[in-house]
Amino acid sequence: MRILLNLVLTTIAVAAFTPSAQAGKYDAQFRQFLASEIAPAARKAGVSQAVIDRELNGLTPDTSLPGLVGPGGKGTPPKINFQAEFRSPARYFRAGQFNALVPRGRNLMQKHAATLQRIEARYGVPKRIILAIWARESGYGGAKIPHDALRVVATQAFMGQRADFFKGEVVAALQILQNGDISRKAMKSSWGGAMGQPQFLPSSYLKYAVDFDGDGRRNIWTSEADTMASIAHYLAEHGWQKGRDWGYEVVLPENVSCTREGPDNRQKISEFVREGVKRVSGRPFPDHEINRPGNILVPAGRYGPAFIATENFYVIKKYNESDAYALFVGHLADRYGNNKAFAGAWKPMKETTRGAVRNLQLRLEGLGHDVGGADGLIGFKTRRSIGKDQEKNGYFATCWVG
Repeated sequence: MRILLNLVLTTIAVAAFTPSAQAGKYDAQFRQFLASEIAPAARKAGVSQAVIDRELNGLTPDTSLPGLVGPGGKGTPPKINFQAEFRSPARYFRAGQFNALVPRGRNLMQKHAATLQRIEARYGVPKRIILAIWARESGYGGAKIPHDALRVVATQAFMGQRADFFKGEVVAALQILQNGDISRKAMKSSWGGAMGQPQFLPSSYLKYAVDFDGDGRRNIWTSEADTMASIAHYLAEHGWQKGRDWGYEVVLPENVSCTREGPDNRQKISEFVREGVKRVSGRPFPDHEINRPGNILVPAGRYGPAFIATENFYVIKKYNESDAYALFVGHLADRYGNNKAFAGAWKPMKETTRGAVRNLQLRLEGLGHDVGGADGLIGFKTRRSIGKDQEKNGYFATCWVG
């Protein structure tokens, strides 16, 4: 009986998902995919048939999205662009970006002072960190977020490189629409499916979005209070340590090798001080931090500023798995208060390509180094592997390509 019922429902669903007047190349396969894979999963998750029919009827894939591989995710992925210029950290941290974002952040800090105070009291995340993430994700809500979120995640589930992952996001998007927090028309996302001002995927919205303005809806698209509180809730749920900062820019003496970088090489900050590590400000580390763990962070090796990062730096990375992203957020948060740029210079460095970096990683792996995967991106494992290879061959470690 259950099998028969599912067959009937699937047949009805296929018929309901009617083709458009000008069907695209994959429209028929897409309708079958929605009926056979998405609709049953949505029903199992508690989404009503009425909502399934309403939202999936007439839905077509958006084949203009970047990185698609084909139905079932079984096509050939786009090749890594070996000719694309590798962007150095200096370009990522252009002073002009911070100069543009700081005044607006300060104004919002004043405008929402009472709300931010309540958010910080509830979640323990500093207001300057909240604002910095908001700035980076959507320019404090000013960025264009034009895509139909449901269509994006459904397309990614049908023909993207992470098809299984996005199937869950489609179901989550349908759950959001059933809950009634937002209309389909207003549920906008980026081309990658990240929604609203804090750029939450649908599943993250269900877990972390909060109604902080008290209107009964979790609105991360137009409510600034809900946006800020949702960011704070996300960080709190991912382990933000109340009372700790994200990190401190330091002078890293030559006797402290850059090969010691990484969260797996943490030690008490006081131990780094005994080795000669000093804050660039000349001030001592705060009393509440000095005996807490930290680790070396050199995002450009010896060609850029150095930092002692705390566990909270890696909580920021839970928002976006990138050292550069987390450092951008931390530095912007600092700039709201002191308006000072990095003390250390981003020195001129050899430009390279992602393909060249990948080839270097493969060579380092062949020598027994752990580079964190040969993906053409220079994370801390790649940086310190470069440094170890430099030291092994009698050179001073710079922990950077060149």
